[in-house]
Parts: sequence; structure tokens; C-alpha cells
Amino acid sequence: MKKLLAVLLIALAPIGHAEEPYHFIKEVPLRGDGGWDYLTVDSAAQRLYVSHGTEMVVIDLTKDTVVGEITNTPGVHGLALAPELGRGMVTCGCEDKAAIVDLNKLEILSKVDTGANPDSMLYELSHHEFYTFNGRGQSATVIDAKSCKVVATIPLGGKPEFAQADSKTGLVFDNIEDKNEVVVIDARKHEIINHWPIAPGEEASGMAIDAQNHRLFLGCHNHLMVMLDSRNGKVLATVPIGEGVDANAFDPETQLAFASCGDGTTTIAHEEGDKLTVVQTLKTERSARTMALDPATHKIYLASAKFETPTAGQRRGKIIPGTFKILIYGMNQ
Repeated sequence: MKKLLAVLLIALAPIGHAEEPYHFIKEVPLRGDGGWDYLTVDSAAQRLYVSHGTEMVVIDLTKDTVVGEITNTPGVHGLALAPELGRGMVTCGCEDKAAIVDLNKLEILSKVDTGANPDSMLYELSHHEFYTFNGRGQSATVIDAKSCKVVATIPLGGKPEFAQADSKTGLVFDNIEDKNEVVVIDARKHEIINHWPIAPGEEASGMAIDAQNHRLFLGCHNHLMVMLDSRNGKVLATVPIGEGVDANAFDPETQLAFASCGDGTTTIAHEEGDKLTVVQTLKTERSARTMALDPATHKIYLASAKFETPTAGQRRGKIIPGTFKILIYGMNQ
């Protein structure tokens, strides 16, 4: 711990590019040419779960090799972990279902109906419940992780994106992208208790949480990362980020917040009280917009691929076969 903090203090000092905190380590090629969305790290098990095509790819982080897949997940967006139960939940957007998974066997135990197009997801520990945040349904589906039964449906009044849970306070936070706000859900009552505007941020996608210091970090599509007080919704600070943000992460040990962007940059900022200061604009690769962090090793993982030139009317071209991979970055020693 002391060594890490000493390294971090040196890295954060304004003494030039060579002392920026993060650097490229390696890439892990993955087979298949389908799209992708969320990445999830299971730090204790040292696994990375990568949504890809119609399955979740499972990578052993001690060897950086693929050790399995979770299949039959059409329109997969990502995985939420309930490690004390040995379970996970995968959102299957194309069939409006959530798949409850045995993490040891990597097998689906059951599928549960959700609202339309379940996208982001989380596990709320204090009540042992999975949440799916349904894009077209503009709702959250709450599922008991033990019984695999739906216990509530929460109307959200807009298009949900990334969410976070603070199990100590019993609150769940979710970005409502088209309303430029964060909704606050009481996890016991399954009710929205607050709507917080995020101005000057707009169209927030990514969200990370510093539960100890009551901070939320929002990746906004008007090129800002917004730091919000999770007790009252007050916007405390903003820093500039790149184009096409889609994920955020926070490392509680280093107090670093991350925003990964599709333009090939990941902004890294240091939290100190009510201040947020950019310490590095990490060069990654174009399309590397989603990310996960391992708090045990402080490594970050991003998915990327190369694309053909889009034709008229296309937002982006097809993925070039054989180019999908995971990029790994770590702290300088």
C-alpha cells in the first residue's frame, strides 16, 4: 500500500509525460467478429467477462487466456456478479430476458422476463437483488437473485444507461440519458426518491461510484466527466474528456476516476475532496469505449476492434474480421 501511494504521488506530480500513471501492457486477441458492450471484472476470482456477439467470453486474468463462454445470450449487453451466491446475471437484449448464471459451471440456471431491451445491470448486495435497466422499456426490473423471480418493476421515465448501487445506504443510482439526470432508487421500497439534474453534463452514459466518499462519476456525451455528491446530487466538479464516452470506473485505493471514449482516449482524473484533476489522457485505440477496472491489480481492460469504412446511411462500418481484442493497461512502477 505504501509503495503504491508513493508511486502514485510521483506519477501525479507535474513533472512531464514520462511520469503519467498508466501505460500499455498487452493485448489479448479474441475470436469472433460480433459487437460488444460491457466488461465486468471479478477481482476475487481473477476473471474478466466480456460481452461479445451472442455470448459472454470468460478470461482468466492470471494468464490472460480464454477459459470459457456463457452461450445462448442473444443481444448480450453484460454481466452483474453476485459472488457470495456463486451467481451472475446476463442481460439478453434481443429476447427481453435476463439469464441467471452459475459462475462455477458457466451455465444458465434460468431465464427471467424483463422490460424491453434490458441493457445495463447491477447487483444490489444488501437485498440480494439483480437489477436490469431496460432501454426501450424505460424501466428497471428487479429480480431476487436466490429465487430468480421478479419482485418489482420500476418506471424510470426515460432511457436508462449505466447504474451503480451503494449497499450501505440502500440506494441505487441510474443515468437517464435522454433526461440529463440521475434517478435515485430506494432499494428497499423499489421506488424513485430523487431526480438529480447533471448540468453542465449532458447525455450521461457511464457511471462509477466512490461509496466511501459519496461520489458519483458520470461520463457525459458533451465531453465532460461530472463528479456528483451521492448524498444530495450536487455537482461538485467537471473535467474534459474525449468523444464517445461509454464507461467509467473508480479505483478506491488510488482515488483515480476513469472515462473511456470511442475516440481512442481514456481520461484519468484524481479525486481529492471536492476537486477532480486530470492527470493523464491515456491513448488507447479508436472504438475502445467500454472498460472495466480490477481494484486488486489496478489494471484497466478495454475492448476494441477495427471497422471498415461505413457506407452511406451507416453509423459505422462492419467489424474487420480477426481484429476484436482486449487492451490491458497498468500503473507505472
